[in-house]
Amino acid sequence: MDKKSIKQLDVNERAQHFLKVLIERYIRDGQPVGSRTLAKDAGIDLSPATIRNVMSDLEELGLVNSPHTSAGRVPTSSGYRIFVDSLLTLKPLEQLEIGQLETQLSSSLSAGPKDLIQSASTMLSSMTHMAGVVLMPRHTQVAYRQIEFLPLSGNRLLTILITSEGEVHNKIIETGSAYSPSQLEQAANFLNEQYQGKSLDSIRQALIDEMENAQQQMNDLMADAINIANKVFEVSDAKDDYVLAGQTNLMDFDELSNIEDLRNLFNTFSEKSQILHLLDKAMSAEGVQLFIGEESGYETLGNCSVVTAPYELDNQVAGVLGVIGPTRMAYERVIPIVDITAKLLGSALKHQ
Repeated sequence: MDKKSIKQLDVNERAQHFLKVLIERYIRDGQPVGSRTLAKDAGIDLSPATIRNVMSDLEELGLVNSPHTSAGRVPTSSGYRIFVDSLLTLKPLEQLEIGQLETQLSSSLSAGPKDLIQSASTMLSSMTHMAGVVLMPRHTQVAYRQIEFLPLSGNRLLTILITSEGEVHNKIIETGSAYSPSQLEQAANFLNEQYQGKSLDSIRQALIDEMENAQQQMNDLMADAINIANKVFEVSDAKDDYVLAGQTNLMDFDELSNIEDLRNLFNTFSEKSQILHLLDKAMSAEGVQLFIGEESGYETLGNCSVVTAPYELDNQVAGVLGVIGPTRMAYERVIPIVDITAKLLGSALKHQ
């Protein structure tokens, strides 16, 4: 729900103020907020009946609800959405905290990218006391430097792909026919000459275009090289992985402590497909993104919020990181933490 939705729902300024106060109190205490408590926190001299009427209006709009009869109110996902989009005041990190984050990441610079990603995930978890998640850098954005082919038994080939960053990736493929070492060397030379320095994503598209539009004009060597390379660069069914840290922190929140709900949530972390889908969505958007409750589209995350931000490498989005926690999270602090960590991770990867 965006800022326009507030006008559409006709939430007046007084009701917005009470919604803000209610959500801030609920985030702090985790207990339904009653009219008397709300009147005290709001600092407005109104009768309990007037406050109850305002709460009834907010409940009718679907922004709060009553978990029990005669109890106070708690915010809904729609209420949180209005709060985050229009009523929230962010708390930027202190320079000392930013310096600590930089120091922690710097300590992992001498290690590989996986250790740096693990460090970022752990940092997110420790600073928010929730689960930190970082998608490994997508290699489709990494430039390729060299490819080599080694024949194995039958029609199988071992392909060795070296990226511009010096990373080595091995993959075994099966071709339609056998090739001699000299043919494979010629094919590798052709591909290295044609595609060196391009991103893996652009190579994949170029290969598809070549196969569809110009194969009849190629000599046998070029056609074979294109066909082999297409198998190397084709999208794998196994998506890029992510690193998760601090998921046990979620057991400390009452709203996530139900054993069955926890089991389903941890199964979601293990199966990864739902989290990966959310991270994929976040990668295609700019800046910090929030998925509040059912906005994720997954039932197991119905009581959770996911706050994400993309990190960049060479001015291109390489991955995304974020925090998974209850909808009752301190958004004013979590959002800046996620945002600055993404920027620092991108900078650290560049220096690495």
